[in-house]
Amino acid sequence: MKIKLDRTLCDGFGICAKHAPEHFPLDDWGYASLAGGPAIASTDEGAVTRALLDCPVHAITVLPDSNRMNGEPAATADEARPQSL
Repeated sequence: MKIKLDRTLCDGFGICAKHAPEHFPLDDWGYASLAGGPAIASTDEGAVTRALLDCPVHAITVLPDSNRMNGEPAATADEARPQSL
């Protein structure tokens, strides 16, 4: 997963920093910045996704998967569906 933070949209609510503080530290004025670059480790995807979904101004977006841009097909619905235990 790769993400982008648009700092021009950020209104400083700090919700992203609450969910994923290691990825969204707040600056001196309370606005988020993106630490560590756009690539998110799979272990952190849950927290970053929660930050993305809870951002009231939608300042965090997911970047397109580069594998799909290189001609690889997108996952089918069956491949994308979580497997039950």
